Amino acid sequence: MTIKVGDKIPDATFRVVTADGPQPRTSADIFKGKKVVLIGMPGAFTPTCHRNHLPGFVEKAGEFHKKGVDTIAVTTTNDHFVMSAWSKVAGADGKVEFLADGNGEFAKSIGLNFDGSERGMGGVRSKRYSMLVEDGVVKALNIEENAGKAEITSADNLMKVL
Repeated sequence: MTIKVGDKIPDATFRVVTADGPQPRTSADIFKGKKVVLIGMPGAFTPTCHRNHLPGFVEKAGEFHKKGVDTIAVTTTNDHFVMSAWSKVAGADGKVEFLADGNGEFAKSIGLNFDGSERGMGGVRSKRYSMLVEDGVVKALNIEENAGKAEITSADNLMKVL
């Protein structure tokens, strides 16, 4: 079942790379008592994700924060080392938090997963989406029907709900 507006974000554990090495981050760590923009993407460094989707959120990070957003986070089904490298290359360190969902458990738990094996992308992947979450509850949700586009899920589009 696909998550929808009004639903609570399920319990999940992501992985992040910190100065102390890889660390777990739970849904509660990320969402409890906070206003969070969460972006889901099929994969780090993939053309649409890297060139068309992520940059808008990096560029508009300051605007999101001025509108009361505490955290902007992106998740993909890549591992935490790939996500850490992507953050650096994308110039997103300190602007966007990169949450690895390496096994696709979070993507599956919210019903926004797909099988990327036909495209040579491995098994479980995340669909492209953007959402606004307040204290763990989904307040706005945009799901891209065409994974090769980042229009419905763009930073500009999500900014309209703030």
